[in-house]
Amino acid sequence: MFASSTFIQITAAVLTTFGFGILFNVKGNNLVHTCIAGGIGWAVYVFCHTHSYGLSFSYFAATFILSLYSEMIARIKKTPVTSILIAAMIPLAPGGGIYYTMLHILYKNYPLALSKGVDTLIIAGSMAIGVFSASALFRVYQEISH
Repeated sequence: MFASSTFIQITAAVLTTFGFGILFNVKGNNLVHTCIAGGIGWAVYVFCHTHSYGLSFSYFAATFILSLYSEMIARIKKTPVTSILIAAMIPLAPGGGIYYTMLHILYKNYPLALSKGVDTLIIAGSMAIGVFSASALFRVYQEISH
């Protein structure tokens, strides 16, 4: 049961990434790599989540790994990393958290809105740190190797 659920989730992440890749005009082989990166990111998130890692670490790890993959592919293909990275991050984007924060504000349930809002900011911050860390790691590696 767990394996099929995980497979369905990763497949959905790949298809979501594919759709946003088309929307963002990612072309050719870059679209395939974008989809792979989106699937990798979601797979890492699911792995961390099922192994009881915290929410912020799960998002950090997923974004870090998909950013490393995007950086490697971008250097191999000599293409901007953002052409692969942006659409690949969409399945991880905390859209639900933003929605529920606003919903609780509209219903004047401010304590729950604050809780959801803080969780959403933590997720977004973890994702930003993951992208920044992978990019910095690649720059350090590039300086050392040259």
